[in-house]
Amino acid sequence: MQRIANPSTSVRLRVAPPTASLAFPSPPTRCHLMTDPLLHSDLTNWIAGTVKDSTPLQEFWLQRPGALTAGLRTLGHLRLRVSREYAAVLPQDEAALIQAPIGHPIWVREIVMDIQQIDSVVARSITPLTASETTWRNMRFLQTRPLADMLYHDADITRSPFFTTRLQPSQPLRQAVNYALPDFIQQTDPLLARCSIFWRQQQPLLVEECFLPEFWDVLATTA
Repeated sequence: MQRIANPSTSVRLRVAPPTASLAFPSPPTRCHLMTDPLLHSDLTNWIAGTVKDSTPLQEFWLQRPGALTAGLRTLGHLRLRVSREYAAVLPQDEAALIQAPIGHPIWVREIVMDIQQIDSVVARSITPLTASETTWRNMRFLQTRPLADMLYHDADITRSPFFTTRLQPSQPLRQAVNYALPDFIQQTDPLLARCSIFWRQQQPLLVEECFLPEFWDVLATTA
């Protein structure tokens, strides 16, 4: 069943791991912090590489470089609406990714993107709270503009490789989906998602993107 959205709304990027980087073993394995032992090395549900049993089409979108919004616009009219923006504390699932301790203060931005009025992607972006007031302060003023507007015009920004997952109920991104689209609360099928970490002035910005089932339906109609 297609879910109709509520009305509301590439550029080159230097890609490189941060100085203090996560390990990216091969074959893909669960990512964990490999640097400061004073932080933690708890496992997350994200893996380096692409999740098992992905189709070639799913793998393409899970690993597609550049701004996701640019790719989505090739499929039809794209609109973005903000679900919520708020201060919170860093959960375990995301702590290793941005190399900060669990419970660290963070700023969160959650959005929904629809294609042709069909909700297709839910995204969650987080950064340390202090970074949201300094290095990444522009994320607080984007409103319905995409993060790409501030990420792909700065040569000092680097980007990690992608991590992927089939979202579990406990993961913050899945909870963001449930908050923005309550119809998903009763659905138990894991949703495919990806994330990567942008670094500027040694400050991380984690961007997580969940592809809703309707996204794959949109792809089928535009093929």
